[in-house]
Amino acid sequence: MDDERIFLDRERCVRAVQSKDARFDGWFFTAVLTTGIYCRPSCPVVPPKAEHMRFFPSAAAAQQGGFRACKRCRPDASPVMDDGGVPALARRLGYSVRQVERQLLAELGAGPLALARAQRAQTARLLIETTPLPMGELAFAAGFSSIRTFNDTVREVFALSPSELRERAARSRAGHHGAGRPGAGQAVASQAPAAVPLTTLSLRLPFRAPLAPDSLFGHLAATAVPGVEEWRDGAYRRTLRLPHGHAIVALRPQPDHVSCQLFLTDLRDLASAISRCRRLLDLDADPVAIADLLSSDSVLAPLVGKAPGRRVPRTVDPTEFALRAVVGQQISISAARTHAARLVTAHGEPVSDPAGGLNRIFPDAARLAAVDPDSLAMPRSRRASFAALSTALAEGRVDLSAGSEWHEARAQLARLPGLGPWTIETIAMRALGDPDAFPASDLGVRIGARLAGLPDSVPALTDRAAGWRPWRSYAVQYLWAATDHTINHLPD
Repeated sequence: MDDERIFLDRERCVRAVQSKDARFDGWFFTAVLTTGIYCRPSCPVVPPKAEHMRFFPSAAAAQQGGFRACKRCRPDASPVMDDGGVPALARRLGYSVRQVERQLLAELGAGPLALARAQRAQTARLLIETTPLPMGELAFAAGFSSIRTFNDTVREVFALSPSELRERAARSRAGHHGAGRPGAGQAVASQAPAAVPLTTLSLRLPFRAPLAPDSLFGHLAATAVPGVEEWRDGAYRRTLRLPHGHAIVALRPQPDHVSCQLFLTDLRDLASAISRCRRLLDLDADPVAIADLLSSDSVLAPLVGKAPGRRVPRTVDPTEFALRAVVGQQISISAARTHAARLVTAHGEPVSDPAGGLNRIFPDAARLAAVDPDSLAMPRSRRASFAALSTALAEGRVDLSAGSEWHEARAQLARLPGLGPWTIETIAMRALGDPDAFPASDLGVRIGARLAGLPDSVPALTDRAAGWRPWRSYAVQYLWAATDHTINHLPD
């Protein structure tokens, strides 16, 4: 599965569909010429004959080809930011509109408008099936500019009207849970204690199997900043700052998905919240390709075989993580949590949590840049580093956004005082999402390497790690997991 254009390999795609191989979900979509429907490779229905299959690189491309989404497997579209239209997207990327359209057509088989339309359709379906919102309000929450466009798009994509979709979902819930009782996918309007209106959504976040949840959720729980994050009732919970408001999310690992409960102040933030949660848990990684390469190393092979599917614990906010990384330089996890909690208590925006103990949103860079460094309970050198980073982030001199260039971001960070290789590579791994970042000087990495029988000096370990490229960030997870640290275990 190392070929990103797998949809062009017809024989391989046919085999995946016939075996209902869920590992290929998201890599391509199967359209059935005789029914006019498109599906995920793992669709539970009887596979069509090979000669009736047609393959697309994205759900949007399948829709653009005139096919409707399957009602059983519910293929999802790739998220696309459509605020400001194609010209705004092109400006942000630094390309012309024509270049953006050409590249998306080449890679995904559909232009930006078609991708955005597919995203809005999927968001609309989610809201229709999981909330009691009136259709008019729902249409605008999903990003449609008019009720007519909303109705036409839903009918075209799903072959059902919005009301029929809602009725179908209600019948399904009644069959599973009994009439009049909210089910796992049903939203319940809720009210926060401070009279902030929240809408609750219960979702399922799919992933490419396998997934090892212990070190992923264990790391997030062990490093949780009080007030912003917590582990409660088997779920990692945290607050989110979103474009139109804030949210609280609870993420709970399940055998074939991650259960996601969202408390949103503005439904327009739904797609953004889901995207951030998937990024946080690294759910779009390809564990099979990663395992294939790392298992070629005789020392790593047993570690990978013992727990295949380890993910990189990333972040919902790159700026937040970078600031926390500086706060945590050269101190224990417990001390880093304490220092971060002080920052949050003093400068974080208060919120109310209807289902737990969260009460703050991590302060943004602009707010922290205005803080007097002398008021921070840190050594002088770390105060200087923290102030320099928060100011650079607030002024845009350091770009850690999803579209940033990883090597340039490293160079920007390196220009700041007190940010050495460990901090920069840790930020690259968890905030930028670079799968090949490698903090070789990390104490946990070096201890794990020594326990596994690898060299633990930085130069020697770096040389040995050359064979793990481009997945060195995942090798880090296996080296960390070789130790008995609390980050490697799900809390009780």
